[in-house]
Amino acid sequence: MEKLLRNLDPHMQDEVYVFCRIEDSQLSDLLGDCLCIFRECEGLSAILPLSLAERCGLETSGGFRQITLQVFSSLDAVGLTAAIVTELASAGISANVVAALNHDHVFVPQDQAQQALQLLRGICNRAQYS
Repeated sequence: MEKLLRNLDPHMQDEVYVFCRIEDSQLSDLLGDCLCIFRECEGLSAILPLSLAERCGLETSGGFRQITLQVFSSLDAVGLTAAIVTELASAGISANVVAALNHDHVFVPQDQAQQALQLLRGICNRAQYS
């Protein structure tokens, strides 16, 4: 775990993203621009650029920035998500984590994104000197 924390190397993406519900009938039109789609029992949830959601008139959750952890983490890694969200939660920052095949992606409210990025960099720094 310490090796993962030392090598987090968080990078914030430029785009502002939103979480929203889309209809099955919209999927083929939006699929190429969606960052993530998840089928829940209530319907399709999507993470997509704010600009696209506005163009399509979709109801959104508010703006989020994506912080990608550049470390190659295993889907079997234990505790990485907990360490990240605990750090952010202690500062009052909500975090939505998407674990993909190669990297973890943390979505934080856009008005707290810079603070979140600094906190994640702090995790790296502390791990390097512990």
